[in-house]
Amino acid sequence: MKIKSALISVYYKTGLEAVLKLLHEHGVSLYATGGTFDFIRNLGYEVTAVEDITHYPSILGGRVKTLHPKIFGGILHRRNVSTDLEEISTYDIPAVDLVMVDLYPFEETVKSGAAEEAVIEKIDIGGVSLIRAAAKNFNDVTIVSSPSDRELFINHYAENGETSLQLRKTLASNAFRLTSNYDHAIQQYFSGDRNNFTEELNLHLSNGKKLRYGENPHQQATFFGELSDILIQLSGKELSYNNLLDCDAALNLISEFDEKDGVTIGIIKHNNACGLATRSSSLQAWKDALAGDPVSAFGGIIVCNTTVDISLATEMKNLFFEVLIAKGIHDDALALLSEKKNRIILKLKPDATSPFTIRTALNGYLVQTKDCEAMTSADWNHITNRKPSAVEMKDLLFANKIVRNLKSNAIVLAKNQQLIGTGAGETSRIDALQHAIAKALHFGFNLKNAVMASDAFFPFPDCVEIAFNSGIEAVVQPGGSIKDKDSVEFCNKNNMTMVLTGKRHFKH
Repeated sequence: MKIKSALISVYYKTGLEAVLKLLHEHGVSLYATGGTFDFIRNLGYEVTAVEDITHYPSILGGRVKTLHPKIFGGILHRRNVSTDLEEISTYDIPAVDLVMVDLYPFEETVKSGAAEEAVIEKIDIGGVSLIRAAAKNFNDVTIVSSPSDRELFINHYAENGETSLQLRKTLASNAFRLTSNYDHAIQQYFSGDRNNFTEELNLHLSNGKKLRYGENPHQQATFFGELSDILIQLSGKELSYNNLLDCDAALNLISEFDEKDGVTIGIIKHNNACGLATRSSSLQAWKDALAGDPVSAFGGIIVCNTTVDISLATEMKNLFFEVLIAKGIHDDALALLSEKKNRIILKLKPDATSPFTIRTALNGYLVQTKDCEAMTSADWNHITNRKPSAVEMKDLLFANKIVRNLKSNAIVLAKNQQLIGTGAGETSRIDALQHAIAKALHFGFNLKNAVMASDAFFPFPDCVEIAFNSGIEAVVQPGGSIKDKDSVEFCNKNNMTMVLTGKRHFKH
């Protein structure tokens, strides 16, 4: 959509000059209010005051400037509706194709400790109305509602000379999110609780599915979601807060492994994998997963991408575990494992987990997309002189899938599609590696021909050297350190192979 006219009324002038230059180059007519009008005119651009369109001055101390049919009609009329077009022609209403408005700094004023009168005056009325009107009519109007969206608009418009429907929908979504958060901040102020995080938490605790307790018995806990969309509980007690966290970690991990590549069984303890193996048979996958760390497996969660039969169940029942998640389970296997009444057996439905992770932080929330893109080795950079063999590449991919599901700093040692050592949640990458090596040796693994995966780059060649001295000759890591070459040089000198993925996998 070509932009022929723009209404600009902004509190923050950051980036505005670049926008005006671009609009001027494309012959866009400008309408503006108050301080924005002066700013534009002082830059030498032709601009029409809103008062010259409405024939009303800014009144009530600036409280009413743009609230007028000639402004909102210009924004809200539908360009493909003939009666709308007839009406704006009848009432001499100019079309507005771009609305660039931001909001008075309400939250900043509250935080400054200003008096109530000053705070109330920073409740934006016209700005919110303009933003919502333009966002509602995104098919025909582009809304730029914050300084952070100005760069997005500039980049797109400079390249295309028009705005796409997808850009307008994205900007409209940003606009509605902005006004929603703005209204929420005002509501918080009027509720008398300037930081009602505790109030929100108590509301959550009363409205969700109440759990037995949280991470510890003295903590309350609630679950929000439809667990039945993902898992069917076949037996056992109700899932606890910690069970749910481990189940989430287990499902994230097992989703990395395709059944066509073999049976994969993992054992999870405190959100980290302590055993995992991919084999042609479920019995062997179980035995090799358990062998990775039979001590940590006690009291853990088992997850597998296959159906559990009676032979596998017979082996599993010898271990004390809290939860089993499987693609399916035979009736006789279920009967056997259910002999322990508290043991939780879950059947896995097609994956419907959330694509986001949400955590509390300070007095708010952190939301991000999950690190769950399908992992392949197609784009990895084989940076050393010696390239990995087919067997090594298979193990490197296997290890890298595991390492991105461990707490940082994380190191994984793997061999023949078996997890043989981990170091997770360490404050030092060297500690993580040494821990992984110590565990592997403790449980009788020979590190010759094993591979190492790291969730982040090596700033020094020390980890590569420690790995080599332990018998490891193949490494996968993200790369990106200014000293990558030091690790590469060590590998080349010692006939090791290293590949760089170009993608970090921190998990805090």
